[in-house]
Amino acid sequence: MEILSEARKGYVHVYTGDGKGKTTAALGLVLRAVGAGYRVLVVQFIKGMAYSEIKALGALGEQVEVKQYGRS
Repeated sequence: MEILSEARKGYVHVYTGDGKGKTTAALGLVLRAVGAGYRVLVVQFIKGMAYSEIKALGALGEQVEVKQYGRS
């Protein structure tokens, strides 16, 4: 699998709002991006726990990095 060069432009997707589905939508896009050879940074605000879906991202290796900000 070829990792795309750092010189290539990336994308920023922001999911906001009340209710459910934001993390699920973001994780679906993460899987697609990793499958296409992209490196992904997932940033969550107002999260403080290692939720199971975030733990599962560790199985994708170094292509995915997760940072959480807000509550501890």
